Amino acid sequence: MSKVSVATKRLVLGRPFRSDRLGHTLLPKRIALPVFASDAMSSVAYAPQEIFLVLSIAGISAYTLAPWVAVAVAAVMVVVVASYRQNVHAYPSGGGDYEVATVNLGSNAGLTVASALLVDYVLTVAVSVTSAAENIGSAVPLVHEHKVWFCVLGIALLAAVNLRGIKESGAVLAIPTYAFIVGVLLMLGWGAVKIFILGDTVEAETSGFGIVAEQPHLMGLAMAFLVARSFSSGCAALTGVEAISNGVPAFRKPKSRNAATTLLLLGSFSIALLLGIVMLAQKIGAKYVLDPAKDLSGLPDGYQQKSILAQLAEAVFRGFPPGFYFIAVVTALILLLAANTAFNGFPVLGSVLAQDRYLPRQLHTRGDRLAFSNGIVFLALAAIAFVVAFGAEVTSLIQLYIVGVFVSFTLSQTGMVRHWTRHLKTESDPDARSRMRRSRVINAIGMVMTGTVLVVVLLTKFTAGAWMAILAMVVLFCLMKLIHRHYSGIVEELEATDQSDEVLPSRSHAVILVSTLHLPTRRALRYARATRPDTIEAVTVNVDDRDTRTLVSEWEESDITVPLKVLASPYREITRPIINYVRRVRRESPRDVITVFIPEYVVGHWWEQILHNQSALRLKSRLLFEPGVMVTSVPWQLNSSENRARRAEHNYHAPGDARRGFSANEQPRPGSGSPSDGGTR
Repeated sequence: MSKVSVATKRLVLGRPFRSDRLGHTLLPKRIALPVFASDAMSSVAYAPQEIFLVLSIAGISAYTLAPWVAVAVAAVMVVVVASYRQNVHAYPSGGGDYEVATVNLGSNAGLTVASALLVDYVLTVAVSVTSAAENIGSAVPLVHEHKVWFCVLGIALLAAVNLRGIKESGAVLAIPTYAFIVGVLLMLGWGAVKIFILGDTVEAETSGFGIVAEQPHLMGLAMAFLVARSFSSGCAALTGVEAISNGVPAFRKPKSRNAATTLLLLGSFSIALLLGIVMLAQKIGAKYVLDPAKDLSGLPDGYQQKSILAQLAEAVFRGFPPGFYFIAVVTALILLLAANTAFNGFPVLGSVLAQDRYLPRQLHTRGDRLAFSNGIVFLALAAIAFVVAFGAEVTSLIQLYIVGVFVSFTLSQTGMVRHWTRHLKTESDPDARSRMRRSRVINAIGMVMTGTVLVVVLLTKFTAGAWMAILAMVVLFCLMKLIHRHYSGIVEELEATDQSDEVLPSRSHAVILVSTLHLPTRRALRYARATRPDTIEAVTVNVDDRDTRTLVSEWEESDITVPLKVLASPYREITRPIINYVRRVRRESPRDVITVFIPEYVVGHWWEQILHNQSALRLKSRLLFEPGVMVTSVPWQLNSSENRARRAEHNYHAPGDARRGFSANEQPRPGSGSPSDGGTR
């Protein structure tokens, strides 16, 4: 069983990396871009259709506002990218928004940002994978019928890829991410050439359909609210921008400069694709609604709605099917792989929070491949829970989305404004002061703009489902506070000076637990004597009169000089009589230390563990809570454990064995002169 599990682990994860190979896992810009840009690129795939989806409520006339909404989203992205370029230079340690908010606004602000980002990362995985399932399901009915299982399998595969290491996952992502960027840019360019240069007629398959508006006569404040809601949905395109500030340690040196360059490239591609998709979609008459059967008129029988990108590809590459299928495939891949940004951001942030004692310490450690394995597994399980709970419905999950990221945006930019203000008070160099003032202006604009978007998002999406994301953030915030209080309390408790612990115990009292007079019991007796206790006694519990009489008879006939005490147990319990006896001894001699020796079998198979040591396990778990009581296990290796140990020794290869000529099935003989065994020639 052990060999099978190890072989499976190696097959999935690969060979483990030494700690000193951490530098080899750092990312160059060409790999960092697909690693950290996949989320932002995928957002471009569905953010435009969310803009059209919301505007469709007011009918076809509202579609004329789509380019202006896209321009507003692009303006916000320009400001956010410029602001985060200041962040990565000022705070390159990888804490990102959490570190900025904590240092400049206090621990509660930092924890608010952390809870918002953690929830947003989980939703990023859930939304990306469900969106991929929706796109693939439009072409493959089997995926549509079983999209929940498809999403679960997709998340599991992404987790496995990321467990192999950040550099390996980046290499996997590079081709589909670059293929998506190049493919969509070519599609937009070719569409523009056909329309504006060649004068061809390019129309989407939905251009001839009408929209049955839910609210056809929206005016004034109601129309403004609808546009604001469309804008907040389009702002999903900004998700993933913050991931680079959290992932600066993953870059090669110079880390800050490489991260800032990657961030600029990410923003440039996102803005170009977003504006191009929205404007081309409006030009060719593409439509996207919530329920085609109810919201579109003039539908043919059996019509199945395609995504905005699929409609664009079909119209632009009409007569050239490979172009359409290429866009469909790379779009599905980028949507599926977009979750990788969260798989890189969440574990790093979780590690920082664990180091600050806000999350379990296990999230701070790296796995075999130098990735934060526990954080990756936790993220995968949380995302699967969301997918299953919401039935893999993008429309439902998208309402929970982007709230967290704009909470972090706003608090981070506020923290950066305070950061520059604080440094300006002490900086005397004129050039440095000029750069700081410029950076403060950029971050101040970012603070105002992202804060405004946050208000719009809360107003337009709160009742639609955003309240659940806010509730999850509050619960996570409180949970991290409780974890921090627990860890801090333990530190204070362990660092406190307790004079009673500095006083040596007056005597040592040894108690050996006995069930049968056999070899494990005799070993425990010998070991207990070797510890030189002041008093020593053996104890057995009478759960069966005949067995107890046999044991007492054998004990008296043996050469053992240690007295045997029999504890009565009218209800045939083992643990409680021993606990009561130990407590009684402690009451009689409070300054004595009692050491309980428990003979245990060491077995070689997992199923043997079920058959042995269960009473010892229960007893140890109870004795550990008793003050002044030490518990010592005395192992007795059964034949199965010895065989396993010999197999392990046979398969062990010491460093330098191959160089010294030892084969895989050959071990050096004692005294052969190898440096590893200390022998002499």
